[in-house]
Amino acid sequence: MKWNKLGVVWTPDGSLDWARTHAMGPTPYRLNDDVIRVYLTCLDDKGRGRPGYVDVSSSDPTRVLKVATAPLLDIGEPGTFDDNGLMVLSLVPVDARTVYMYYAGFELCVNVRYRIFTGLAISYDGGETFQRYSKVPILDRSDSERVIRGGSFVVKEGDVFKMWYVAGNDWTELRGKLMPVYDLRYQESADGVTWSDRGILSMALTDDDEHGFGRPWIVKRDRGDYQMFYSIRRCSFAAYRLGYAESSDGVQWVRQDQEMGLDVSPTGVDSEAIMYSAVLSVGAKTYCFYNGNNFGEQGFCVAELIP
Repeated sequence: MKWNKLGVVWTPDGSLDWARTHAMGPTPYRLNDDVIRVYLTCLDDKGRGRPGYVDVSSSDPTRVLKVATAPLLDIGEPGTFDDNGLMVLSLVPVDARTVYMYYAGFELCVNVRYRIFTGLAISYDGGETFQRYSKVPILDRSDSERVIRGGSFVVKEGDVFKMWYVAGNDWTELRGKLMPVYDLRYQESADGVTWSDRGILSMALTDDDEHGFGRPWIVKRDRGDYQMFYSIRRCSFAAYRLGYAESSDGVQWVRQDQEMGLDVSPTGVDSEAIMYSAVLSVGAKTYCFYNGNNFGEQGFCVAELIP
C-alpha cells in the first residue's frame, strides 16, 4: 500500500473547557454519501478525555463541515472505571437508529499507573447523542486479563458481534516508567453487551522489544478475508508505529507490517510517532485517519490510498 498524506484535519483551538487539547483516536463513521463523522477524544485542563466528533466531507476529508460543541459523554463518577477519562474505539450500527459506541475507560492507580477497561454507550438517534449502558465496564477485569481489556474494535456480522481487543497483565519498565504489556485477543457475543471473561489469543507479541498493540481496526474484504490496521509499541523508540496484518478467518493473523506503507515523517506532527489508524472506503477512495506525535496533541490527520 502507498498513501498520500493530506495533513492535519482538525485540532482543538482551546476555547472549549472539555476540549483544550488533543484529538485522539479518530474513529470514522459514514453518516451518508457526503459526510464522514469522525468521533474522537479531546482532553481538558487535567488531561481527562471526553468524546466528541468532527464531520468532514467524504470527497475531501480535510474539509471540516461541523464540530461538536459539547461532549457526547462526561467522565465517570468518582471511583468508576472511567473517572479519569474515556476514549472512543469503535461504532457499530445495530439497526436504523441504534448505534453502539465502545470506548476505553481510564482509571488512575497507585501501585501501577492506570487500568483500562471497555465500556459501552448507546445512541438511539443515529449517533447524535449517547448514553452509558452501565457505570461498570462490559469488559471488566478477570483472572486471565487483569489490568487492560481495551482497544476494542467490534463489528456485527449477521447475528454475531465480533470483538478484537488488547489485553494483558504484566508491566515492563521503560525509561523510568512502568508500561503495560498487552497482546491481541478475540471473542464473540450474541448481543454485543455480554462478553466472556477471556478471549482467544489472536496475535502475540513477536519479540522482547514489542510490549503492546494499539487499537486494532478491522476491514472485511468482499472476498471474505480480513485486513487489520493496528499500532505497535516498541521499547526501543517508546512510541507507536503502524502495522498491518491479514487473516482468512479473522481470528489468527499473519503480520505484514512492511506492507502498511504509512510511517513517520522527517518533520511535522507525525515525526516522532504515528498511531491509531482507522481506514474507511467511500466510493473509489480509501482514507486512513490517524494520530501523530503525543497521541494527537496537534490534532488528527488523514491520508488517501494511492490506487
